[in-house]
Amino acid sequence: MTLNITLMVTKKPTTIDEYIAGFPEDTQLILEQVRGTIKGAVPGSEEKISYGIPTITVNGKYVLYFAGYKKHIGVYPVPRKGFEKDFAPYKTSGKGTIQFPLDKSLPLTLIKKIAKFQLQQVLTKEKAKPAKKSTAAKKRK
Repeated sequence: MTLNITLMVTKKPTTIDEYIAGFPEDTQLILEQVRGTIKGAVPGSEEKISYGIPTITVNGKYVLYFAGYKKHIGVYPVPRKGFEKDFAPYKTSGKGTIQFPLDKSLPLTLIKKIAKFQLQQVLTKEKAKPAKKSTAAKKRK
């Protein structure tokens, strides 16, 4: 008796393009819509993979994560207050996530609204932090 064993080595994606390419074609289209909507709402944003999922950042700080699943697209983090009516039709969690079912129309306007809100949160935190003194300035003291 001979056994043929095929090992499938799945490489973790290092780019958002690689991440999206790992999904069925219809899901890829939806993920690209989410990506484009977030990037359009977050000027000057950058992309990276963090925690194994697509991450949109500004000035090195994360603004939003998004991810594909078998039956939905997840977006993280989302605000807990002020969006109750917008979020009512969707599954959310107390941990700041929202799920958009793949078999329903994608709420691009809501995703854009979330992205703009999260961008403002990041920029507000950035302005509130005191500037760090350079190492050279510390040594001169």
